[in-house]
Order: sequence, then structure tokens, then C-alpha cells
Amino acid sequence: MVKSTGTSNLTRSNRNWIRGYSIAALVMFITYQYLLPWEGLPLGIYDGINKWMPPAALNESLVYVIMALGLNIIVGYAGLLDLGYVAFWAIGGYCAGWFMSEFFYFLNINFFGSVPAESPGIHINFWLVLLIGGLVCAFFGALIGAPTLRLKSDYLALVTLGFGEIIPQVFFNGEDFFGFNISNGTKGIVRVDPIPAGVKNLGPFDFGWKLLLFIFLAAVMVFISLRLRRGRLGRAWLAVREDELAASMMGVPLMRTKLAAYAIGAFSGGLGGVAFATHVDGVYAERFNFAISIFLVAMVVLGGMGNVWGVILGAFVLSWVNGNGLAAFGSVYNETFGTSIDFTSFTFLLFGLVLILMMLFKREGFVPESRMKLLMHESELDEEESVEKKKKVGR
Repeated sequence: MVKSTGTSNLTRSNRNWIRGYSIAALVMFITYQYLLPWEGLPLGIYDGINKWMPPAALNESLVYVIMALGLNIIVGYAGLLDLGYVAFWAIGGYCAGWFMSEFFYFLNINFFGSVPAESPGIHINFWLVLLIGGLVCAFFGALIGAPTLRLKSDYLALVTLGFGEIIPQVFFNGEDFFGFNISNGTKGIVRVDPIPAGVKNLGPFDFGWKLLLFIFLAAVMVFISLRLRRGRLGRAWLAVREDELAASMMGVPLMRTKLAAYAIGAFSGGLGGVAFATHVDGVYAERFNFAISIFLVAMVVLGGMGNVWGVILGAFVLSWVNGNGLAAFGSVYNETFGTSIDFTSFTFLLFGLVLILMMLFKREGFVPESRMKLLMHESELDEEESVEKKKKVGR
């Protein structure tokens, strides 16, 4: 059986992207784990790397990549507009706080944890907490999605927006939740257990191993996304995204298909929440606000809805600009021209302008999916065909 040209081209493109991702990951790990600690490294290069791409900003960008890949399953694959995705991030983060800290100090449970066995609290191994956080978020995704996914377009967006507002507020005021302390309120859960990387402490540059773990988690989400996209479920998602009525007439179970997208996307949100808690060494309710949901949607839309590699690019670029890039640019600009402009205060203005320009001139995103690109330009193609027909008739 001969494969179609389109399928072979897609496979070849994915292989090229995978090679590029692997090379970039290797370069980043070597740079931060071995090059920066090298005493012979020129001071200018050291300062430049730490100014434009410090380790904390790089790790945070990778967490955003994990989150955006999960949201891409919901928005890019299934075409469901989710404006409350930050709720799953919060639930995953608090799973890390509950099961990897001294928060429940009156208990003494240690299951392959990375702290001494006599430490108070619940201390479960990081890899198991990743699975727990993902499954808990998938459960809540299915629980919330079951009664709401019958809605469409704007109505679904409003319901998910409400969900994204309620869950963070529950944790924000969770110091007295029906008489129980579930989140420590605004004080947050200050410390979570370190990641058991399997290597000894290497001093101030041990963050390179955490970077490697985040790269691995992002690669796992890439693998899951690509496999799902090519499978039966992925084709059902695309059918629902493009024409829900036609998909139902062809036998696609709409509710079950949408619920699967919502649950799998929520699972990724749980992974991102656990990873973020270990990145900032704690869980803080004020970090899970509504603006994060909009930020994640912007990553998916600008990168290219439905395209895994485009979403990675969009998430990495936007998170870097928001976290460190704009501040570094402002510092260089102010030093060069002797000004004192606070460029970080224009972050949302910049993102708004970029979104407007993208919607006007490149609606399909930076790295568009081929099917999405055709859908976005369907009217233009129809106009071109009609013009060609008129020319032929005129002849």
C-alpha cells in the first residue's frame, strides 16, 4: 500500500522538527550545565546569557510550552474555545503542594520521597505526583466538561471562563474552606520537595538537570500530541473542529469526542501545574489569575492552532518576552539612549497589537497547520476560483 504524498510530507516535516527540537534541547543543556560554570568563559558571554535568557526564564518558558501543548489539544485539535485553562494549572500546582510538602504537617507519609523519612507531611515521589496531578485534573476536566460541552462557541467560552475564575478563587480563599485549610490562602505553600533527578548536587549550576527534566516533559507532550493527531481520535477531533454537524452525521460521537479532548488537555494542565510548583519551589494562589488563560490562548493562536511545533514556538517566544525578553530589551534601550522607560508596563499593549496584526495579515499563526491554513483562506480561494471562471467565460 503506497502512502499519500501529503502523509509522507507531514511525516518528513515532523522528523525535521523532532531533530531540531533534540538539537536545541542538547545545546541548551550543555550551555547551562557545563558552559556557564566554565571558568574560561568570557565575562561578556556569561553576562549576556544571564541577561537575555537566565535559567529561571528558560525553565518557565518550558512549563508554558507544556501547558500550551495541552490547550492546543482542546482549542487547536477539537476547536473548543477554553478561556479557563488556568484552573487546571492551579489544581496541578496544589496537588504538588499537598503531596510533596509539609503542608499536612500532622501526617507522616513518605513514599519514595526526596526528603528524610521522618519529615512531617506527605512526601510522594515527584514522578508519581506528576501522574496524580494529571489524573486529578483529567477527572475535574471530565466532571466540568460533561454538563457544559453540549454548549457551543461563545456559550462554551463563557462557561469555561467562569470555571477559570472560580477555581483560583477557591484556592485564594482556601484557608477556611468549610472549616478546612486546603491552600493556606494568600500565604501559599512555601516549599515543595526537590525533584529527585538521580544525580548529586552539582552546586549553583544544578538547575541544568531541572532544565533537562522540563525538556523531557515537553517532549512527552509532543509525542502524545503527535500520536493522538494521527490516530482515530485525532481525526475525530479535526472533523468536529471543521464541521460539527457533518461529523455527527458521519457517526462521530460528539460528546465523547469533546470530553476526551477536554480531559486529555486537562491532564497536560496538571503536568504543567506540578512542574511549575517545583520550578518556583512553592504554590501561590496569586499566580493563577485569568490573564494566564488568555496568555495561553494567545500562544496557541499566534503559534498556529493545531500545529504542535507552531504552538511550541508561540509559547516559547511569548513566555520569554513576557518573563524576561522585554525587560532585557528595556534595560539595553535605556542604557543606550539615557531614558527611563518601563517597557514591561507595555506588555499587554504589545500583545494586543501583535494579535490585531496577526488576525489581519496571518490568521493561521506563525507556523500554521495545513488544514487550518486552507480553512482560514477558504473564502479567498473561492474568490480566486470565481475570478478564473469569469475570465474563462469572457474568453
